[in-house]
Amino acid sequence: MAEEQARQRWTRTLIAVYGPTVLASVGFGAVIPLIAIQARALGASVGVAAFITSLTGIAQVIGDLPAGFVTDRVGEKYSIVLACLVDAAVMSVVFCSHSLPVLAGAVFCHGLTGAVFGLARQTYLTERIPLGWRARAMSTLGGVMRIGWFAGPLAAAAIINRWNLTTAFGFAAGMSLIAAIFTLTMPDLPGEGHGLEAIRQRSRADHARTLSVLRTNRRVLLTLGVGCLALQLIRAVRQTIIPLWCEAHGIPAATTSLVYSMSMGLDVLFFFPGGLIMDRLGRRWVTLPAIATMSIGLLLLPSTHQTLTIALVAALLGLGNGVSAGIVITLGADVSPTYGRSQFLAGWRLFADSGTAIGPLVVSAVAAAAGLPASALAVGAIGLAGTWWLSRYVPHRTETRV
Repeated sequence: MAEEQARQRWTRTLIAVYGPTVLASVGFGAVIPLIAIQARALGASVGVAAFITSLTGIAQVIGDLPAGFVTDRVGEKYSIVLACLVDAAVMSVVFCSHSLPVLAGAVFCHGLTGAVFGLARQTYLTERIPLGWRARAMSTLGGVMRIGWFAGPLAAAAIINRWNLTTAFGFAAGMSLIAAIFTLTMPDLPGEGHGLEAIRQRSRADHARTLSVLRTNRRVLLTLGVGCLALQLIRAVRQTIIPLWCEAHGIPAATTSLVYSMSMGLDVLFFFPGGLIMDRLGRRWVTLPAIATMSIGLLLLPSTHQTLTIALVAALLGLGNGVSAGIVITLGADVSPTYGRSQFLAGWRLFADSGTAIGPLVVSAVAAAAGLPASALAVGAIGLAGTWWLSRYVPHRTETRV
């Protein structure tokens, strides 16, 4: 009887955590590919449209440390609710307004809410899930986000075909609103009150100072954190360089989409096996093979010139990315201290999100100076250096910190 109740409690927890993530990710996935198109429709040049699109990543980096402050004061559950409500509001503004500055401001706010949403989910799972299940829980979190990102563009295509482009932003607002309501079903963390009482308890509690926490944990951040920055850089480059490489070789856009979708399919297929390996054998058994596989794939890319060979490299990159789903947030949870956890994870995510933002910039800079093949080789070399770096600092055994 007790076992059955425990299983029901965990089932409720997992559905309450992953449900809002799927819903919000479908909304995010629907609008992210449309930002540049909407900007162009409002009269922006190609350069301005690209800049507005990049505001999401920029805002996420800027918002990482403040997200730690918000999560620590408000709590994980209500931080997610707040992020979803604000995102629903800004997407509604885009739906109702036809102004380029409003679109830019909304995209920036979307990045800030993404920082709060991501940190609060990671902290909640770190607190709630037992260590023996942590990697599977985190990898599943990464997996359901990928499912949402995959389904979102399909939903947006159907909506645009039936109505118009701005309606997709209204759809995203609705998904964020439903995610906020769904989040209210999440169980409170042990020892916390309910509703406003939980927030009052947080406000009265002793709060760690962000800079003090980061200073205390600077060795972990400057070793393992830098390695994860390299891993995120490789992941971000994959999303940029495969479409560019296909375009450079005259592959039609429809075929390019199929190649990219196949790579994304492997992402979704391998996320849970990766988490299982991490929990059973250790984090190194996924971290090092994953970054090495993606680095080798990028080094092989300049030697591919046909659709089939490019697709094989894209598959290799998708395999490495899929099996390592959730590894960065898992490692962050493993090394996070109990006191000041939200502030530490905010700093941890700052490193990871910086890698995501830097990756496309590296491709752009090297490609402008020496061509697209050189950019693939340069990032592949960075990945191999990151593999060596992580081999020094990824722990052999999984332990928690006090």
